[in-house]
This record gives sequence, structure tokens and C-alpha cells, in this order.
Amino acid sequence: MADPATIALAVKAAIAAASDKRTWKAAGVLIAVVLTPFILIIVMIMSLLSGTAQHNDSAVDLVFNGGSISAQVPAEYRQYIEDMRDSFSALDGAVSEITPQIESGSIDTTRVKSIFYSLYFGAENLRMDKNGYRKFADTFIRYKKRTRTVTDKDGKQMEETYTVAVPISDLNEIYANLESALGRTITNENKVNAAQIYSRVIYGHSLQENENFGEDEWKKGVGTDDVYTGGGYFASPIGANWRSLVTSEFGWRPNPFGGNGGEGHSGLDLGAPKGTPIHAARDGVVSSVVDSGSSGYGYHLVIDHGDGMVTLYGHCSKVYVRSGQTVKQGDVIAAVGSTGRSTGNHLHFEIRVNGKAVNPRNYLP
Repeated sequence: MADPATIALAVKAAIAAASDKRTWKAAGVLIAVVLTPFILIIVMIMSLLSGTAQHNDSAVDLVFNGGSISAQVPAEYRQYIEDMRDSFSALDGAVSEITPQIESGSIDTTRVKSIFYSLYFGAENLRMDKNGYRKFADTFIRYKKRTRTVTDKDGKQMEETYTVAVPISDLNEIYANLESALGRTITNENKVNAAQIYSRVIYGHSLQENENFGEDEWKKGVGTDDVYTGGGYFASPIGANWRSLVTSEFGWRPNPFGGNGGEGHSGLDLGAPKGTPIHAARDGVVSSVVDSGSSGYGYHLVIDHGDGMVTLYGHCSKVYVRSGQTVKQGDVIAAVGSTGRSTGNHLHFEIRVNGKAVNPRNYLP
């Protein structure tokens, strides 16, 4: 063991070193050298996490809308964007070959490209021949044989059989066709990504927005009552007696929380006890399930029906489906609740057509 004099000298040396600014500087440099690699890794990870969505949105915008690619974009990522642009041109060519055979309606090319993007963006060596793109586009139509009466050059009438292309709006059928044609499984993640891409391209944003619009926006047409003429295409999400359950109508209304002024209401509120089953109003694919206290909708889900129409089910207490899941009209998808911006147990039900909120009364049976 060291003698007291040695210990005293060591203590004095330590105190002197601790009070010397040069010592502190040297220690700081040493700590920085040791910790810098770890700090940089953490910063890089946080940057990637915060920037991923922005980078993805930028890539979608560049691929769908064109524009110059920044010189700061990494070469590999630039190649992904250019490959997808080339593929979109080829898909346009495939659709243009099919179009003359269509007698009614049209192929939703944005839907075609959104699904293609979700399946292939970032794929190494994306190379598909002309037949491959045509095969992909063909999954969005049904070919049917029809007959018509024609007159030959001698003036004689005769029956002729011809083939027409009928565009498909049912996403479930489209995805089944794709799995068969491509020999691969279309995952729930693929479907959700495709739905979000489609929403961004068509609407400029996702559908997880506040349900309340300003009075000026409503006056500009946000709440226009388009009359639906599709017959019994939709089913009530909460039972045949839905009319007797309406507690708040679509359109401009007084503030339900009191106070001055009013607010735009983009759906119907249907009052029911907590836990009441909520049914899918139509066949489709669940594009999102959001359990967010920060959303006015609370715990809610959105179903994409494949032809520019989506339905939203808000303030749920429970949701029984997952993003990317296919559902059939009438399936139980959630339960009534009072989550989010709510004054009591009810279902907030929305229908949007090409991004615009419309009055569900004009669509329900």
C-alpha cells in the first residue's frame, strides 16, 4: 500500500490536472473521438426515419408528374426513378393498345401505375418486355365476346362476333388477376402502399385529415351534394334503420362543442351504443387503420373501393381489420365508439369521390 506522502502528492497532482483547462480540453477531445462514431450513427438513423416519407413523396411526385431530378439524389435512387418513368411510358403504350376495344368506361391508368410502383419501385434491373407490360395492363380488364350485325360489301347483313375489353373497378378482382398473372403474392403492404400512392397522386394528400372544413371551403364546393345513380351499390354500415340513427347531418352545422360559429361536417353521424357492429358499405381493400388520438376521427379506418370512391369509418372503439385486407360488403369491420373529437358514441361515416366529400344520404339505400 502507498505511503501517506505518496497519496498526498497524487491527490495534489489530480487536483492540479482537474483545474488545468488544457487537461479538460484534452479530455473533451478524447471523449469526442470515442463518442463521435456513435453520435453520427444515431443522427443518421434519425435522419433516415424523419426523411423517409419526404423522400418517398418526392419520388412519387417525380415519377408521376415529371420534373428534373436533383443532382443531390444518389445515383442508385435516380436510376430507380428513371426506370419507373420508362415503365410508365410502356404501361401507357399497353393501355393505348387496349383502349380501342373498350366500349364503355376507361382504364384507371393512375391506379395501374400506383400498383405497379408499389410492386416494383427499387427493384434491381427492372426490365420487362412489351408483352410483360401488356400482361400487367390486361389484369385491369375483362375480355368478353359479343355479337353485332354488320353489312358486307354486297349489302348482305350478317352476325359478327367480336371481343370487347371491360375495365375492372373491383380491387379484389384486380389483385387476384395480378397474383395469377405475375405468379406472386400481393402483400398487404403492397396494397397499402398502392392505396397511399394513388391517394397522393389523385388527391394531393392522404385521407387522414380533419373532418371539419372552413365555411369558405364549403362554399367553394367541398360539400357539394352529388346525386348517386348507382342503385343499391352501397349498404348501410350500421343497419337498415340508419335514417333513424342520424344525429348530425352532412354539411355546415353549429359547433357541436358549443361556442360561436359553425363548422363543415364531411359525413353523417349515426348514433349507436358502444360496441355496435360496423359493416363495410361496399367491397374493397382497407387502405389504412389509424389509432391516433391526434386525429379528429379517433380510431378509424378507410376502405378503398377501386373506382375513385373511398369510405371512412370514424370514432371506433375497436377495429377488426388490418391495412391491406380485402373486405366484402356487409363484413363486420369495427365497433362503434367515441374516440377522437367526439361528444358521444356514434359512427362518423364518410364517402369521398375522387377526394371530395359527398353526402352519404345520396349513396345509401
